[in-house]
Amino acid sequence: MIHDEERVRRKRTCRFCEQGIEFIDYKDDRFLRRFLSDRAKILTRRITGNCAFHQRQLTTAIKRGRHLALLPFTSEIHR
Repeated sequence: MIHDEERVRRKRTCRFCEQGIEFIDYKDDRFLRRFLSDRAKILTRRITGNCAFHQRQLTTAIKRGRHLALLPFTSEIHR
C-alpha cells in the first residue's frame, strides 16, 4: 500500500509559459490536435497542465479552428 508521503507528484508547469508563447495560433492545427482527446474533446487543465490564462486562449483557438474546418467537432469513428 502506497502512503501519501511516498507518493511524489511532479508539479506540471504550463508549456506555453515555459516557452514564452504569448499568442496561440488557431491555424496551427497539428499543434492544437495535441490538446484534443481521441473523441475530439478539449482536454482539461488538469490533464494538460496549462495555466488558466493559456487554457482559455487554447480553448478559443480550438473553437476558431473548428469553425474554419481545420479541426473536427467530433471524431470520425462516431459519425
